Amino acid sequence: MQAPTTFPDEPFTTQQALALGFSRHRLRAAVDNHEVRRLLTGVYVRSDVEVTIEVRARAAALVISQHSVLCDRTAAWVHGVDAYRYAELDTAPPLETYVLRGHRATNREECCGGSRDLRPSDWMLIGGVRVTTPLRTALDLGCKLWRPQALAAMDALQRIFGFTAAQMRRLLQRYYRRRGVIQLRQLVPLVDGRAESGGESWTRLELRDRGLPPPELQHWVCVEGVPTYRLDLAYPRARVAIEYDGEEFHSSPEARERDRVRRAWLRDHGWTVIVVTKSDFTGEASDRWIRDVRRALGLVA
Repeated sequence: MQAPTTFPDEPFTTQQALALGFSRHRLRAAVDNHEVRRLLTGVYVRSDVEVTIEVRARAAALVISQHSVLCDRTAAWVHGVDAYRYAELDTAPPLETYVLRGHRATNREECCGGSRDLRPSDWMLIGGVRVTTPLRTALDLGCKLWRPQALAAMDALQRIFGFTAAQMRRLLQRYYRRRGVIQLRQLVPLVDGRAESGGESWTRLELRDRGLPPPELQHWVCVEGVPTYRLDLAYPRARVAIEYDGEEFHSSPEARERDRVRRAWLRDHGWTVIVVTKSDFTGEASDRWIRDVRRALGLVA
């Protein structure tokens, strides 16, 4: 039988590719030359297929039990929020999937987890797969992840899906005695869907942890009455702007020139502009920009 030339336009496993006539060597080559992408351990999709929420769910369905619910970071990934650490991205992290009480957990290397008490209101069907709702996913991550990562994921889920503070507080009551609930209780009042990147969430949390007042998010500066420059975080009365420069949107020559022009205008008009990057959250680097914020707010001599 002649081997096929085109991979399926739906997610497929290694075994399905072999059954269609592709060799393991051909599959590895397709990954290397970006003809297909690996979505999960042992699950692939053609690179020209748009990876929607439904496609992610169908990919997960290939390797989990019918009684499983995708939870935690996997659920966030299905919902379009990446909560994985940078160091994990060289490989496909295992699916975080839990079965409902009374069912056997999935015993596959692609999956991790056990059983979890979940109500029908805690999960939804996406592409025929049970996935914890964005609200439930946000609170689960608030318990499990490192604080800055947890807040970033919770902010992003609220930004996309619009659940409210009241909804979070109601669900929080069910987390009594759960591991991580103390952190979760601290984070729920801080969640703000106006944050447009994880870096902005980290910056806001660092300001809070250092005892500084909460800044305004996405503050517009008007030029002749027209909203012209939007600031990531700002103390508008003191004219202090804090900008988080992520690599995705601030590394190109065009973006750097655009940032230079807008920041020059702001400084010329009495604003103090403090720029934070991902390298500014450790040791002396963090102390330095926090000290700059304190000075700009008149909190130190």
